[in-house]
Amino acid sequence: MPRIYHNPRCSTSRKALEALQATGRPVEVVEYLQALPSRDELRALIRAAGLTVREALRPKESVYADLGLADASLTDEQLLDAIERHPVLLNRPFVVTDKGTRLCRPFETLQEIL
Repeated sequence: MPRIYHNPRCSTSRKALEALQATGRPVEVVEYLQALPSRDELRALIRAAGLTVREALRPKESVYADLGLADASLTDEQLLDAIERHPVLLNRPFVVTDKGTRLCRPFETLQEIL
């Protein structure tokens, strides 16, 4: 079953969810702002998408600047600490299907795993 790490306030995330639902298959929706996956699950999700922890961050969030996360000397563990404290920092939507895991930003990336 496809899984989407979803933020309903995000138009790209809503669009990805609609595309997944249009396949007619059941979709597991994880509203990660309410129920953030464990640190190990986050690490595995990011790795499966072929990203670094830094690449999985959302720099447009004001808390990104407030916490000084642009500092290149910060470790993955420090960045994961920030995501755990402020889940909005995790970029979205992450989608997992039997064909792989992607951060579907831009939205068209979703086609790679449908």
